[in-house]
Amino acid sequence: MHEFHYKDGVLQCEDIPIAKIVGEYPTPFYLYSYRTLMDHFFKIKDAFKDVNPLICFSMKANSNLNICKALVNAGAGLDIVSGGELYKALKIGCPPNRIVYASVGKTEEEIKVAIGKGILSFNVESVPELIMINSVAKSLRKKAHAAIRLNPDVKPNTHDYITTGTKEKKFGIDFKRAEDIFDNANKYSHVALKGVHVHIGSQITEVAPFVASLKKVMEFLEKSNIPIEWLNIGGGFGIEYTKEKAATANDFAKEIIPLIKGKTYKLILEPGRFVVGSSGILVCKVLYIKTSSNDKKFAIVNAGMNDLLRPSLYNAHHEIFPLVKRDANNYKYDIVGPICESGDYLALDRELPELVAGDHLAVMNAGAYGFSMSSNYNSRPKLAEIMVINGEIRVIRLAEKYRDLIRGEKIIKDLK
Repeated sequence: MHEFHYKDGVLQCEDIPIAKIVGEYPTPFYLYSYRTLMDHFFKIKDAFKDVNPLICFSMKANSNLNICKALVNAGAGLDIVSGGELYKALKIGCPPNRIVYASVGKTEEEIKVAIGKGILSFNVESVPELIMINSVAKSLRKKAHAAIRLNPDVKPNTHDYITTGTKEKKFGIDFKRAEDIFDNANKYSHVALKGVHVHIGSQITEVAPFVASLKKVMEFLEKSNIPIEWLNIGGGFGIEYTKEKAATANDFAKEIIPLIKGKTYKLILEPGRFVVGSSGILVCKVLYIKTSSNDKKFAIVNAGMNDLLRPSLYNAHHEIFPLVKRDANNYKYDIVGPICESGDYLALDRELPELVAGDHLAVMNAGAYGFSMSSNYNSRPKLAEIMVINGEIRVIRLAEKYRDLIRGEKIIKDLK
């Protein structure tokens, strides 16, 4: 469910016509619904209330300061994957003891800063990383907290690029090696091994893969007699990009809670897409309608793969709606952007009412991995981010200007 809907043929965001917002702010831009954002966070919180988990929002899905701040204010922690995300998390006042740090490539400096700030835990991806964390903690005369990320070798039904829990992928540690780490924990005198972590991928719409991986993890813990203080089962709960149904928060909780209820350890969740995905859309404008010699129709819009990479990268599907409905014959269009790549598209062979230059379109479910994956490719400024909050239109990130494109660059005076 989300707060984007038609009323009298006009697409609204929380009962504000998006056409009104287009009249005040130039397209393209990202538009978010605060109500939808918070609704989805509380859906997870309420579903899992019987086990009172720490819910760490995955910043990689969307790291806008206002989105993260709203969730932290509601009691969320944050799941980070870089020093930059740690900087942003601390900037908005997230308590360090609600921050967990993933990523297979944490640098020595990033580890040093995180330990110094007192984060809750590192999700450790390899033995060399664990050695580095121990070494840095020793140099700081501190004890770092860590969870070993297990690779359960479970393949969910999702895109290969966002499958992370199989043995062919770079993520996590196999059970045999993990057992050896726990058995020899005394080798890491400045790391307290507090828990285990598992994350099998993203955009998973079925409960079964989570249950399968969790059962493997719990069997490992019991067989190896490993005491832990927390079990982090990651994120990956999917959303409905199409009419295909996705499991709800209650569906996941119904199957997961019985497996862990009564255990002494704390549950940690790391949802990202489920919380923010449906809360955002990309609003763009049709620049030209082009018909090729074989009668193929292209709607060329002012947003492209630099703004929303998912269709080009994953062949991902996003529903696309005109801001104003009208009775017209439907045609099939490729919705393409201005970027100099044949892979620059937002949708292919999409059936829409007849479009004309000047029409505005809404690319739905773009709140997760939309702006956060955007770039300045083709020297195009990044977009504004706007949020409807309690009936008010608020800019939560200014659109970049051309001068922002050269920030940090320096022309060498004696360049020949």
